[in-house]
Order: sequence, then C-alpha cells, then structure tokens
Amino acid sequence: MALSYDDLEPRVALAQIASEFYRRGWMPGTAGNLSARAGDSQLWITASGLPKGQLDAQDFVLVDIDSGEMLERQRPGQKPSAETSIHRAIYQRFPEARACFHVHSIDACLAMSRLPAQLQRLALPPLEVIKGFDLWEQDPQVALDVFSNWLDVPRIAEEITERYRDVSPNLSALLIRNHGSTVWGGSLQTAFNRVEIAEFILSYIARAGLPV
Repeated sequence: MALSYDDLEPRVALAQIASEFYRRGWMPGTAGNLSARAGDSQLWITASGLPKGQLDAQDFVLVDIDSGEMLERQRPGQKPSAETSIHRAIYQRFPEARACFHVHSIDACLAMSRLPAQLQRLALPPLEVIKGFDLWEQDPQVALDVFSNWLDVPRIAEEITERYRDVSPNLSALLIRNHGSTVWGGSLQTAFNRVEIAEFILSYIARAGLPV
C-alpha cells in the first residue's frame, strides 16, 4: 500500500479514498463526491449516481474548471457529479487547492442542527487537532462558514463564490446545512487528513452539545 495518497495516480487515489470514507459512514450509498485537479484548468470528479464504496479509476470524468464542460468520460453514459459546480467554485477561488472532498456524515448534520437559520457560521472549540489546518495559534477562535442547502446546487456554488470573493475562510473547509462538509487542500493526502480533522471536530460538537 502507498505511504501517501499523493503517491498514487489521482483517480486511483480518489477511488481508494471514496472506499475509506464509505467504510466510515461518511459517503453512504451514492452520496458525496471527490475531485482532484488535473493540471491547472481541469479536474477529475466522481461520475454521478455511483455507489461510493465500489468506485474504481474508471468512475471519474474530466471537467473544465472554468466552463464546466465535460471533456472526457471513461464509460458510456457517465456525467459529472451534480455538485461539480461547488468543486469548480473552490478551485477557481483557491488556486492552491489540488483536491476537494465533499462528504455526508451524521455528526456534521447534528453539529449544525442547533444552529439558528440566521447564523452562517459554526464556532469551533479550540481543539488541538485544528493545527492540522496549519492554524498555529493558542486557543484559536475560529468558525466554519455555513451555507444554505439549495436544491439548485449552482446557487450554493454562487453563494460560496460571493462570500469568498474578497475574504478567505478561517479553515479550508465549509458546511452546507443539513447536508455535510466540503474540505480542500494542497494535495490529496492533505485534503484527506483535513476531512478526518473536520469530522473529528464536528463529532465532538455533536456529542458535547456545545452552545452555538
């Protein structure tokens, strides 16, 4: 087994990561999506409607980051994930991002369940693991941005683009209400590690019943 997901061809790594997230209950059924940059202007992303515990390297399609046009499919009938626009928004705004993972966990939904509708940020406790986001502060006061879960997914992507037009988030992660977390990083392994960290924090919030 490779020591790092970065040692693998990106589609092979994405398939293995999907299997691991499925095993942990973060990508049930066909839920969730994973992507990785292919050069500066394209991305590989999970094809739509596939069970995430059974993916292989042929289950990803190549998409132009700027236009959203599908450039390559591996099997007949494949189309990009319904949430491709969210990944494109992340890559467009954060050129340093090389991988972006969106998962659906029970703890993420529970952590947001007590957050009033008008609040758009979920405060995080100053847990040690936050350092995994390269945040080296004593007792950091940070929060995850929360976005509305619109059925029209491009609307979510537009709101992400607008909110981050002139500012950057505390951490390379965000939440979609009643939906799940989206995390990105400068490599496949970094993004994987940060999903683990984000889910650890969200699990802590969900179990501790912290005030919002």
